[in-house]
Amino acid sequence: MKSFILLLFASSILFFASCAGSKKEETTASMSGMMELDLKMNGTPLSIMVPDSTKGKVEIVEQPWGATEIQVGKDFQISIEEGEGDIALMKSDIAGNDVNKFKRFVKDETTLLFWESAITAPECHFYTIVKPGTVSYVIQDIKGDVFSENAVQTMVDAAKTLKTKEAVKPNS
Repeated sequence: MKSFILLLFASSILFFASCAGSKKEETTASMSGMMELDLKMNGTPLSIMVPDSTKGKVEIVEQPWGATEIQVGKDFQISIEEGEGDIALMKSDIAGNDVNKFKRFVKDETTLLFWESAITAPECHFYTIVKPGTVSYVIQDIKGDVFSENAVQTMVDAAKTLKTKEAVKPNS
């Protein structure tokens, strides 16, 4: 009887341990139509989820000022740059833009601004600060093209998946 209870207890522990996973892992795994993209910024290995090849060709451009720009098709265009960012300053810039008139915030959080504005037609943009380890990164849409609210939401969801990766150590 004791061995049966011990077996039942051990099975229960294994079951619950296998069900436990971080919310971030669950979010990453459940992002259908997305794939993991490996990056390296200032020597730090990173990864981020981006739309898969069904949405377009993945293009990565390293900018001279240190930003890494990732584009997949016409509806996914993000810029990642190492830095602390400044939500308050960005909020001020958004409100003071005389050309691209601010309409509303879709999301206004401590590390994320997602807003709608318009020059001639409505367009959405985002700016977020992500700190996957000890270094902060500013991630935002690449300005120029017009993005829908759904397209920006996909970019915001992708930005939240930025994580550091352990460097692969060569065999000695």
